[in-house]
Amino acid sequence: MTDHQLLSAAQQLGSRSMAWLHSCHERGFGRLPDDVTIDLADPNNAYKPLAESALAASLVLRDGVTGPHDARIARELLDFGWSQLREGNLLYERLLRYPVMTDPLETYVHFARAGYRHAPLEELLESLTKVRGIQAIEMMPNRRLALANARRVIGLRNQPDDWDALTARTWLGATPEPWAIDWLTGYHITHAVFHLTDWGARPEGMPEPMRDYVRDWLPVWVDTWLEVGQWDLVGELLVVDSCVGEPVTGTQGWEALAAIQREDGLIPRESAEPVSDDPEQAFRDHEHTAVVAVVAGTVTLSRALGGAAVAA
Repeated sequence: MTDHQLLSAAQQLGSRSMAWLHSCHERGFGRLPDDVTIDLADPNNAYKPLAESALAASLVLRDGVTGPHDARIARELLDFGWSQLREGNLLYERLLRYPVMTDPLETYVHFARAGYRHAPLEELLESLTKVRGIQAIEMMPNRRLALANARRVIGLRNQPDDWDALTARTWLGATPEPWAIDWLTGYHITHAVFHLTDWGARPEGMPEPMRDYVRDWLPVWVDTWLEVGQWDLVGELLVVDSCVGEPVTGTQGWEALAAIQREDGLIPRESAEPVSDDPEQAFRDHEHTAVVAVVAGTVTLSRALGGAAVAA
């Protein structure tokens, strides 16, 4: 990628989104309740924002393409999240009580990527890879890829993952008719790519037929969700664009996201949904889109500035 205007837009989009996430956490948004327990009746609302912010921050530190200010606040976001999770003890105790739950692994990986380790939790995760009942849990194929990539990033031993078989079970693995897609399938596509390539670090993890299929149809899918103002999904598709080779979608998606990003860094999730005047509700509603923007900007800059390349 040599379009300096696009790279500037990617850098600004990601940096402003990171600043907004950081300011929201400084205001206390996204904190775990004081009385939180390992039961976590609704883990998505309990600590999903912590995990997603940790993902974005860990990639900022991994790829090292941002300035010192963004690196500093990325570290602060990770420190905050790790302290909220009691230095990993909350995840360990939850998995010990509920071994079929996958969210402890899916949360821990983002911290482990950035150097926050919990030895007892890793020992427990390794032991669970040997349990047939755990491996047989029914879930979406792209979710299985998420777990496999998490085990790979953490470096767990005794990994039973058959990447070819896991990949073949996904929607993308079938390279289906490109029009046979809906909003939810769009997210399935993006997450399959994220985990196969470890968020752009391993572009060779995408099988060539699947990569060619994505490169052929990604511009069409971006145009589709730009037309209806699904900004969150547009951002995820832009991440995909930099995970699978030389980007093919051009500047239109970046320009659209830059145009709707607010001065404070907030990016609305979709055009049809008004942004709440309550800052904490706005954080709940649009936190994920900010995370996506940070990841999109980071991965795009990393690949442009010398990240692992793959032939177009």
